[in-house]
Amino acid sequence: MSKQVTPPGSGDGPGKEVEPIDLKSALEERYLAYALSTIMHRALPDARDGLKPVHRRILHAMRLLKLDPKEAYKKCARIVGDVMGKFHPHGDQAIYDALVRLSQDFAVRYPLVDGQGNFGNIDGDNAAAMRYTEARMTEVATLLLEGITEDAVDFRKTYNEEDDEPVVLPGAFPNLLANGSSGIAVGMATSIPPHNAAELCDAALHLIKHPNASIDKLVEFVPGPDFPTGGIIVEPKASILESYATGRGSFRVRARWEKEDTGRGGYVIVVTEIPYQVQKSRLIEKIAELLIAKRIPLLEDVRDESAEDIRIVLEPKSRSVDPQILMESLYKLTELETRISLNMNVLAGGIVPRVMNLREVLREWLEHRREVLLRRSRYRLGIIEKRLEVLGGFLIAYLNIDEVIRIVRFEDEPKAKLIETFDLTEVQAEAILNLRLRALNKLEEVEIRKEHDELTAEKEGIEKLLASEEAQWKTIAWQIEDVKKKFGKDTELGARRSTFGEAAEIDLEAVAQSMIEKEPVTIVVSEKGWMRAMKGHLADMSTLTFKEGDKLQLAFHAVTTDKILVFTTGGKFYTLGADKLPGGRGHGEPIRIMVDMENDQDIVSAFVHRPKGKLIVASGAGNGFVVPEADVVANTRKGKQVMNVKMPDEAKLCIPLPAGADGAVAADHVATVGENRKLLIFPLEQIPEMTRGKGVRLQRYKDGGIADLRVFTLAEGLTWQDASGRNFTKGREDLAEWMGVRASAGRMVPKGFPRNGRFG
Repeated sequence: MSKQVTPPGSGDGPGKEVEPIDLKSALEERYLAYALSTIMHRALPDARDGLKPVHRRILHAMRLLKLDPKEAYKKCARIVGDVMGKFHPHGDQAIYDALVRLSQDFAVRYPLVDGQGNFGNIDGDNAAAMRYTEARMTEVATLLLEGITEDAVDFRKTYNEEDDEPVVLPGAFPNLLANGSSGIAVGMATSIPPHNAAELCDAALHLIKHPNASIDKLVEFVPGPDFPTGGIIVEPKASILESYATGRGSFRVRARWEKEDTGRGGYVIVVTEIPYQVQKSRLIEKIAELLIAKRIPLLEDVRDESAEDIRIVLEPKSRSVDPQILMESLYKLTELETRISLNMNVLAGGIVPRVMNLREVLREWLEHRREVLLRRSRYRLGIIEKRLEVLGGFLIAYLNIDEVIRIVRFEDEPKAKLIETFDLTEVQAEAILNLRLRALNKLEEVEIRKEHDELTAEKEGIEKLLASEEAQWKTIAWQIEDVKKKFGKDTELGARRSTFGEAAEIDLEAVAQSMIEKEPVTIVVSEKGWMRAMKGHLADMSTLTFKEGDKLQLAFHAVTTDKILVFTTGGKFYTLGADKLPGGRGHGEPIRIMVDMENDQDIVSAFVHRPKGKLIVASGAGNGFVVPEADVVANTRKGKQVMNVKMPDEAKLCIPLPAGADGAVAADHVATVGENRKLLIFPLEQIPEMTRGKGVRLQRYKDGGIADLRVFTLAEGLTWQDASGRNFTKGREDLAEWMGVRASAGRMVPKGFPRNGRFG
């Protein structure tokens, strides 16, 4: 008999409290809650004060501990304890790391914390434990907190509802852009580099006067980031403008260096500033690794001679090394050049994550400053009104002092009687009853009248301010001018550290070659397409060994900095670095492993690339053309199609044109010989120069095709080599009967021409 199972949630069993829910909905709801928590409470800064919650809570806790810039330092453990216990229920190490970063002048452009003790260094060393270090706030932090006790911002309950914490700080300092921010949330990230505060103030002042100012105009005031570690920004102005207009982009930053003479024509390069967020020790370690791996052959040694300031000494291999080329090679291989990203994804109004451009970020800060001004003004107005109410009561009391004394002495309920007699408010009556006898002298009355007049005038001023938007912006502009004076470019902290420059125009080929150690090699190619690079320039090729059934096809001398061009029967050129070829210990490697060469193709020729050289390429059918070597260099494994051939025809010859000292072609005629042993000589100028194509007919054949081709100067004669290795040369007169025009059939070769039909 089967037993009936009661489903969960039904009946009176133990599962009756279980409520079935849809898994998809539950996961979406919980993940969304996690994502929002990460975005709003951890990763993205508030556009108004530029702070994340942990930083805001640290500054608030330090304010409560009265750690003002002129007060004594207190242990960081005390600060971290207060932050963790009252406001931020997370790990103490995470809070301490955030506190440490706010004090590091190489990480933060305008530090918010003044640290005493070991707070880490640019080498990447960690700070000492929090029990050993002490801290207090800086002037910048006090500006961010200015007016917080005057109802400038909203407060909310802390996580345990025992205390209150600010939702945002008043932010009298343009902290978001001045100190920057970075963070990774769920599905979004932010990356804002530091900027110069004085420049930001200038841009904000211009925006107050011209609310619709263009990004182009604002970038005149804020030309780019200003990193704590300095460096040179080599990003083009158009790219910088685009970045600030869209809120997304990047900046290329290079280390600052100078050439230092060491005497006798020698020199060293001294790096004095490195890019932002680069660890000096890791940078030097990387350079040393490249040095050991022989990736920087122009560099002899690297030394760290830093003390308080950065001083990295780079010693070149010899005094003939071009310092620009050496530095360009280091920029390519190391973090002496980096890209700092810009992604101004911030919380607009502290709620909505949004990517803002430069104008929107400044506008958000200015609107916040206006809101703070209005709130502080209303708060001050409320205090003045309360005080004026009290002072009004005091003046009535002084005018009727005898009656007041009588009421206080003889009435059972003096407070009620005072209110009834002089038409006072409860606050005024209470203040009169609390007056001390010593305050009843005439001098005190004069002081009260003076205070009353001053407060009345101040009240009128505040009321005018609250009624006029123009007056409000004038006040904000005055506050910003004050900040600009404190952190102007003429101050030590406010002086611009990063400068702008342009990347030097350097021959990229020279830079690429500078990364390769220059050594002589012999390139060996076998008939089956195996390639290798033997060390040194070999004179005797007979000692070379090959796999069984394979033999030497060609060999030539080169150096490791050379590019090797390989031409195949399919009409394609492939480019290989001589330094990348396998060594000569074995038989090398098949070229098909190194490039994407088709299986039905073979190597026609291989040779050292001459950047200004020219080639004649010819197919078996006798078609050909001249092509500049610069146009056949391939940048990928797929190679570059130069000669168009269709089966059964295929590329057969690739002959370099001889060049003179000036680089010009040092030949004027072409000699072609067919498989039918007919020779034709015609002017070189009759062959067109192309970058790709089938070419033109070089020699006409009834049967077979082209056997060989030679380029020569007619005045010097045509030379060939017989089977015995003897050279034969025929001059202009002797060659007259073979002279013709391109695409002719030619005549039988002269006596003594090699039987193999090749010039040798």
